[in-house]
Amino acid sequence: MSDSNETVALTRDVVAILIPAGTKVELPEGASAEITQALGGSFTVQVQGHLFRINGADADALGKEVLRGPEVADDASDDELEKAVWAQLKTCYDPEIPINIVELGLVYECRLEPLDASNRKAYIRMTLTAPGCGMGEILVNDVKTKTLEVPRVTEADVELTFDPPWSRDMMSESAQLLTGMY
Repeated sequence: MSDSNETVALTRDVVAILIPAGTKVELPEGASAEITQALGGSFTVQVQGHLFRINGADADALGKEVLRGPEVADDASDDELEKAVWAQLKTCYDPEIPINIVELGLVYECRLEPLDASNRKAYIRMTLTAPGCGMGEILVNDVKTKTLEVPRVTEADVELTFDPPWSRDMMSESAQLLTGMY
């Protein structure tokens, strides 16, 4: 998915997150919503002049298909599972910036530890572009939810930290190019 700027009528009531405040709002069925960003399975929409984030699980409210989680072989190694988690993290986007959180440099650490013979716990340490970001808890929840979609990852501990503070130097070269900060 990518930026789309398509206008749709909501097919049902849906809970959305007001950007950048992070508060939940119920948008009514029939409301006109302009999709301004559709990345990683979630949507940023503009309704009556306000921006909202709609989770991918509610894609049907926009007349869109709900994306399925990742697939991994039953006998996948820990390295393969960790790569799948990193791939999932690349589906997490700041609702205002069309760049995933990995390319933005927001993920400081991601590792897996065994819980038993087949299940793993993911430990993720991340930050935000600004400490006062109202979308912080939303992004942390998105990271946790998407990490738990990886088969055999049955627990996820997502720590939000501001040490060290994020800076644009943490962005990948391609992210810096996309934002004109290179």
